[in-house]
Amino acid sequence: QVQLVESGGGLVQAGGSLRLSCAASGRTFSSRFMAWFRQAPGKEREFVAVLSGSGVTSYYADSVKGRFTISRDNAKNMVYLQMNRLKPEDTAVYYCAARSQGAGISRVSREYAYWGQGTQVSVSS
Repeated sequence: QVQLVESGGGLVQAGGSLRLSCAASGRTFSSRFMAWFRQAPGKEREFVAVLSGSGVTSYYADSVKGRFTISRDNAKNMVYLQMNRLKPEDTAVYYCAARSQGAGISRVSREYAYWGQGTQVSVSS
């Protein structure tokens, strides 16, 4: 079982930055792909970024590529999302997600077994 707790959301002006954090429980953290998804009001949950257990392989949604960076600290069971040059369209609830142990990389939300409660990010114009 994995529990995920996000933090770091808030209100920021367009062009600003935020760093989201996700604290994970469990001893198998380093073997799991970790991802960030987001969901804006009235829209479906969408993929943002994913990172391999080793931290070597990452993928990003085209809408955030070059602005967002996913990283992890396996010693601390933490995953992060550094968000720079934020835009109003980045406004959403951001969720941290973990795949089952041994599962491969995925950008599909239904393939993630564990989810945090979400943290709100609001970007004003």
